[in-house]
Amino acid sequence: MIVSFGTYDAARHPRVAVLVRGLRDHGVEVVEVNRPLGLSTAERVRMLQQPWRLPLLVLRLAACWAGLAGDALALRRRRGAPAAVLVGYLGHFDVVLARVLYPRTRVVLDHLVFAGDTATDRGAQGLRVRLLRLLDRVATACADVVVTDTEEHRLMLRDPTRGVVVPVGALDEWFDAVRPACGPVGGPAAQAGASKPPETGAQAARGPLRVIFFGLYTPLQGAPVIGEALALAAAAGTPLAVTMVGEGQDLGATRRLAAGVPGVSWRGWVEPAELPGLVAEHDVCLGIFSDTPKGLRVVPNKVYQGLAAGCVVVTSDTAPQRRLLGDVLELVPPADAAALADRLAALADPARFAAARARAAEGRERTRARAVVGPLVAALERPVAAGAGTAGVGA
Repeated sequence: MIVSFGTYDAARHPRVAVLVRGLRDHGVEVVEVNRPLGLSTAERVRMLQQPWRLPLLVLRLAACWAGLAGDALALRRRRGAPAAVLVGYLGHFDVVLARVLYPRTRVVLDHLVFAGDTATDRGAQGLRVRLLRLLDRVATACADVVVTDTEEHRLMLRDPTRGVVVPVGALDEWFDAVRPACGPVGGPAAQAGASKPPETGAQAARGPLRVIFFGLYTPLQGAPVIGEALALAAAAGTPLAVTMVGEGQDLGATRRLAAGVPGVSWRGWVEPAELPGLVAEHDVCLGIFSDTPKGLRVVPNKVYQGLAAGCVVVTSDTAPQRRLLGDVLELVPPADAAALADRLAALADPARFAAARARAAEGRERTRARAVVGPLVAALERPVAAGAGTAGVGA
């Protein structure tokens, strides 16, 4: 038995849900001990960057921790000690409590976000960044195994040998959004090695290329590059119908760069349950395009989710994206709006688009929870150090 532990919100932050589902798909029993904190990623980062907001975080965290401690003790009385404890995404504080509650059990921290690195990417500096980097060190020191999403992030750990790279992946909901068109998983088409992309959307009717971007408009996403590229594409006469979803730091700059471009619609937040269906209605899903240090180290959720939803994914040509999915993505140089505009123009050609969609379809299964979680299953099956958990993941 593995305990998935923490104040995470799986609806808002699907990473932990991917890990839990992937482990279960491998036959591992996972019991969730979870008291959601009720704060978005942006709110958590804002609190870490603005110290006067911390009292609210402390109060919420204390209430959640009291519940987690009671739940953990009750589970131990019923089932005994787990083989391992998985602390969910944004668990910088939760991992400390996990270490206290489970002193002799292997603790696994899903360290998808380095707090100091994220704050730097969003413009913070000085003492705040140093404190957040200290928080990263404390959090990772409390864990026996640290899960990161790319090799570049694993190498940022003080002890990279304790790191395991598990790609972000996508939940079944993203696959389900196009399943009627793609056929059932494991059916005759899949058994024949085919993963036929859906024929719905604008390309089937030879209309404008339907493009979607969704995100928090943080610097690593490079949304202003998208805004500039849309203006260049419009000037070149490329027919596009673009949906821009989300809010955040770079939204204003992105809208100014794309001002006056026809066929662009802007939406605020979309509920998680609605997002897969919305993305699946489009032909192309845009990834990230910045050349910031953080932007060069990540493979964002939207790359995996866009592939799972049956889209062609256009994103930046960075080492981690090329390494993990480069053969099924449409890669363009980072921070190069002209290159992005040119690629969109190429994909507006039906023949070029059909070839790109066929390549993308070949990579869909690699984004499933079962596929991405394999390295974590292998790590948990390896013998543990003295003092940590002594059972395998199937216990």
